[in-house]
Amino acid sequence: MQSNCRRATGYLPIENYGLIGNMHTCAMVGIDGSVDYMCWPNFDSPSVFCRLLDKDKGGHFSISPPPHITCTTKQQYLPSSNLLQTRYIHEDGVVDLVDFFPRPKSDHVIAKSTQQMSFREAVTVQAELKKWLVRRVECIRGKVNLDVEIFPSFDYARAAHTVNILHRTMGESKAVTFWSNDVHLQVDVTIDHGEDDAESCPTVIFRKEKREHMLGEGVVANIHLEEGQAISFVIREDLPNHITPVIKTETLDQQQHDTQSFWLNWISKSKYKGRWREVVDRSLLVLKLLTFEPTGAIIAAPTFSIPEAIGGVRNWDYRYSWIRDSSFTIYILLRVGFTEEADAYMSFITDRLRKSRSTEGALPIMSTIHGGTDIPEIELSHLDGYRGSKPVRIGNGAAHHQQFDIYGELMDSIYLYNKYGKPVTWDQWVAVREVLDYVLTIWKEPDMSIWEVRNKKQNFIYSKIMLWVAFDRGLRLADKRCLPCPNRSTWLSTRDEIYEEIMNKGYSEDFECFIQSYESGDVLDSSILIAPLVFFIAPNDPRFLRTVDRILLSPEKGGLTSTGLVYRYNSALSEDGVGGREGAFSMCTFWLVEALTRAGLHEPKYIVKAVNIFENMLSFGNHLGVFSEEIARSGEQLGNTPQAFSHLALVSAAFNLDRATSAKR
Repeated sequence: MQSNCRRATGYLPIENYGLIGNMHTCAMVGIDGSVDYMCWPNFDSPSVFCRLLDKDKGGHFSISPPPHITCTTKQQYLPSSNLLQTRYIHEDGVVDLVDFFPRPKSDHVIAKSTQQMSFREAVTVQAELKKWLVRRVECIRGKVNLDVEIFPSFDYARAAHTVNILHRTMGESKAVTFWSNDVHLQVDVTIDHGEDDAESCPTVIFRKEKREHMLGEGVVANIHLEEGQAISFVIREDLPNHITPVIKTETLDQQQHDTQSFWLNWISKSKYKGRWREVVDRSLLVLKLLTFEPTGAIIAAPTFSIPEAIGGVRNWDYRYSWIRDSSFTIYILLRVGFTEEADAYMSFITDRLRKSRSTEGALPIMSTIHGGTDIPEIELSHLDGYRGSKPVRIGNGAAHHQQFDIYGELMDSIYLYNKYGKPVTWDQWVAVREVLDYVLTIWKEPDMSIWEVRNKKQNFIYSKIMLWVAFDRGLRLADKRCLPCPNRSTWLSTRDEIYEEIMNKGYSEDFECFIQSYESGDVLDSSILIAPLVFFIAPNDPRFLRTVDRILLSPEKGGLTSTGLVYRYNSALSEDGVGGREGAFSMCTFWLVEALTRAGLHEPKYIVKAVNIFENMLSFGNHLGVFSEEIARSGEQLGNTPQAFSHLALVSAAFNLDRATSAKR
């Protein structure tokens, strides 16, 4: 059983988790049946379960066979859904554990800004969306014993709590309440099947237990299930002075059916029917889970401080929405048919653009899921971190970095939305003009790059390319819609000046490739792979192809590719102010695939290489087809997971590679 990994270190491998959620919050469920991560009630709320980042203090909710029983464990999503099934298989019996957050069957409850939602609609949404975590256990063969442990640890394991075990008479339901100062949760237990025979009826008898390092008690129970018997556990908010009704089996059956129907109906809208449909569908389902429904924001990842190197210091909080992701997100959503999600996300981005007008055009690089920009970075020194990887951080100090690439990504998203979605409005266009006029004043300055370096600013090539994109898309938009553009000539001359400068200062004649920055010397950076994807350079341009060929070399030979995986840059040669090592970047590997695909339209040999690298990269996804931010040299997943950018890049690479290979067939 996979839990042997936990016995060795106290932690499961990062790739041994599946994600479930309801577009408000989420939970990470280990392959051994333990919920080791959940923030409540929203993505960026303090954690309730966080054993993922501290095996002793973090808190968990596990349902699994006793440690002395060896069994085989399988985990999969139920078809075309985000309901996660964990199956324990033993000679004596087989049990299924199904985990999900309920969703109403109708898909009209869609991401939209609260400003667009009437009071009646808002009330309806809250009534239909039950903020529950449901865990259903059913024995499907023989007989099985299971251990249940519920040990919450509120406020990132900083807050104490009280426990109360309730014994209800109606329906024989049992419940446990966990109250901290700020969060009140209740766990309800429902006997789903087996209650007709009193002698064999399964029972759940909780007992309190105090464990070292934890600030409050938990509860444990040992249950025995025989074929056909089933029990459900539901976590929900416990409102003070409010009588919560008993949850019946029929209600849970309906919730599970409606939730599965919701996800099936949603993914059926996808227009992608290509060669890699299964992995693309899974990526789209993951991206939907990373959407914060009330505002339309999409978070970079649902987790915080999972390390980019075991024992290292590169541990960041990704539960926020980056403007950098905008163009890639809009492109993917529109190309595969999710127009409502694109509308909601564009509304969220437009709000950020509107607020920038009060700061003379300057944009923050990220915001909270509610649109705020106050994101102080705090170290939680009391947590040990995943496998001892300290510090554990919440918040993100990069929130106020100067990263000028965001203007290109923003303008590209607006341009793409105008092209494939809805025409931009006059107010949006006025905001675009103000932002680009502001960019005229800062484009010559150095910044901190897409990689959010924490030392000296430089003139990073990626940032310069995206500044070129900003003016290019603004000009294209003006021409496309015949919109008035008072500074057209200045935008045009600046765009051309940036291009000339990149070609003169960003390309090394000695190294025969594009470099990381004007100041970096001969340091290679894989972010240059974006160049043909944003139409900055022709994919078959000799300068770009020489750069790609250099990136394809191993780090030992001056390149950035190892085992078919691409690193951002050589951290031993490029000091970024953070320190420590990191793994290969999933996103950059998919960018390489797409760059090779586009080059392959002119040089056929690159298509074969693109397919090989893409298929190789897919093998590094976990057993559920989920990708984290990075891949270690050992092949393990690293960094926050699942990462939106990894899955966005995967879908884009699959979309374009499928189109290119279909044309060849």
